[in-house]
Amino acid sequence: MSRAIRLLIVDDHPMVRRGLTELFEGEEDIEVVAAAADGEEAIATAAAAAPDVVLMDISMPGMSGIEAARRVLDACPETNVVMLTSFHDHEKVIESLDSGAVGYLLKEADSEELLRGVRAAAAGDSPLSAKAARAVLSARHERSPIDDLTGRELDVLRLVGRGLANKQVAWRLGISEKTVKAHMTSIFHRLGVADRTQAALWAQRHDLL
Repeated sequence: MSRAIRLLIVDDHPMVRRGLTELFEGEEDIEVVAAAADGEEAIATAAAAAPDVVLMDISMPGMSGIEAARRVLDACPETNVVMLTSFHDHEKVIESLDSGAVGYLLKEADSEELLRGVRAAAAGDSPLSAKAARAVLSARHERSPIDDLTGRELDVLRLVGRGLANKQVAWRLGISEKTVKAHMTSIFHRLGVADRTQAALWAQRHDLL
């Protein structure tokens, strides 16, 4: 028999923690190693217990679940964090996934969906509630990658699109060449391109010059 999934539950409401603990403890393949009441406790507990999955409440007093997720993953990069919340607006979903969380489930989900979500996360998949998935898809249709670029990144991209080298971009903007390279790395990530040639072509196609 394979090892049970080690689960850490994080929620600031005692009744929710108790209910979730009872749900998962009833499963032979899941072991609840701890239940934490806030972000700080979650970080310390995760570091000590090394759970396979953390089911993280997104809205807690003090440190938010999103920040707690980032810090848990800094300390335990092999852990998979699944956000659990009553929210399903696209900004919360995207911010949660950007924090490193692998999935996003809603508190209104039934028991079977929660169980499937934890098992999926432990298996390396990304459980995402149907409402959260729709929110992400809607946001992608509504937003352009340009919306995610900072003003300085746009400045850099425009100059790269005109064929300027990093040293020339740095001189024109009054920043260091190292800073230009850092902006380019961010631009590649945000636009989904692999190199400066693709970034330059993207800028030209989108009339940024």
